[in-house]
Amino acid sequence: MVRSCEEGIPAWVYLGASLILIHFNSVTVGAALRQEVGLESGATVLNHSMSLVHRMENLLAMGNGSDVTLRVQTINTDEVKVIQAHSLVLTMQSDVFEELLLGRNSSVVAVKETHDCATVFDKFVRYLYCGDISVRLDQAISLHKLASKYHVWGLQQGLTQYMTQHLSSDSPTGHVVSWYSYAMQVGDVALQDSCLQYLSWNLSSVLQSGEWGSISEDLLLSLLQRSDLILQTELQLYEALETWISQNQPISATVEKALRAVRYGMIPPQHLFRLQKQSPLMLKYYESIRDLLYLAFQFHSASPIQLAKYFDVNCSIFTPRNYLSSFWGSPWIINSPTRDDRSFSFQTQLGPSGHDSSKRVTWNALFSPRWLPLSARSTYTELGAMQPTRTDGGRPRIIVTPATSSPDFAGVSFQKTVIVMAKQQGKVVVRHVYNFHQSTEETGDFLMDADLQRRSSEYLIDSSLYLHIIIKPFYHSLVVARK
Repeated sequence: MVRSCEEGIPAWVYLGASLILIHFNSVTVGAALRQEVGLESGATVLNHSMSLVHRMENLLAMGNGSDVTLRVQTINTDEVKVIQAHSLVLTMQSDVFEELLLGRNSSVVAVKETHDCATVFDKFVRYLYCGDISVRLDQAISLHKLASKYHVWGLQQGLTQYMTQHLSSDSPTGHVVSWYSYAMQVGDVALQDSCLQYLSWNLSSVLQSGEWGSISEDLLLSLLQRSDLILQTELQLYEALETWISQNQPISATVEKALRAVRYGMIPPQHLFRLQKQSPLMLKYYESIRDLLYLAFQFHSASPIQLAKYFDVNCSIFTPRNYLSSFWGSPWIINSPTRDDRSFSFQTQLGPSGHDSSKRVTWNALFSPRWLPLSARSTYTELGAMQPTRTDGGRPRIIVTPATSSPDFAGVSFQKTVIVMAKQQGKVVVRHVYNFHQSTEETGDFLMDADLQRRSSEYLIDSSLYLHIIIKPFYHSLVVARK
């Protein structure tokens, strides 16, 4: 056992006494005074915790009183990193280190780590001493692995939170896909869901980044099945799929699955004709998707009401995603959103069917920063009349209604989607997505946590609320054809 400079005193005892003395001294000299709620009457806390952290950092750096040597070897190399440490600190912070120290035959504890983990091991050990750590995007996974391996649960949870909050940060090659893959590997469901949601809601920008090519086959197929993808058009998704297949050269079965997940009914017929003749990918796999293309052309050539008599119009090929194209909706920037009610009008196509492509619907949208609950509002007519009463106790609301009625609405219901943008790490990203039939009141949580009064609110960009409204038509089967 390593001895301290005091003859016969074990180093771990010396360290323990030092910690007590450090803490004692830290609260007796120049301490900042503050009243502590919950203490006995008249009691005051003298807080020198930062001084203690500084001394612990120096203790690790100088190696004073060290009684254990950590020998960190990089796997498959001769590279070794040596760290002088203190068994008392290691065992207090990690039960894994405690077992390693109990089973040692000398003052040396040897561990083997991958190159990435070995690179940040000294930073990891410093956290055990000081309780804080600086993290870069490219270090998050390695530190998370170490925290998990050595059962440092506070650090593990902190790193998961860090990754969740830095999905939008810029990095040379992207990091969300690698974080998603790691989350899948270790079973971190919270991080996995956060990554998948970020990729889905910001897919339009992801498709144009270098990160798109690094998406795994499983992640690609998972994304293609989702209806909440936010992108410009379905055609953009098909063209990005062509690029991904060209870069990754997957097996034919994967290509066929991916191609059959494209919603061809949402691609205008003129573009489908062009793809049939000019897309090398479609020419090669035409037979695998012939039935879907045939159904898409039927959808574009007949009225949705007629089609609904014979086909299941609720299947995915007829279900729109969240398209940002002007045919589907409009952006809406609301300056000083707490000031008063705002309204604006915009037009969309009646539906994605080629039969309806020339028909337009005018929509009226109203935003109120303080909206009364439905039960407290007076009844108003369905068409055109939107004169709600405001109250200081209300919450933000948006209602979207058609300006006029039309026989063309028969057999069609319109889902409204409001996308709320925010700026995170200097990048504009999707913060929330709300789906409703007429009013965001139906969701129950529209901008519930948004403090729109505060100019620096994370929901505001330059003091304005950035929204995008999407109108998605859904068709209903009206008559079941007899066999």
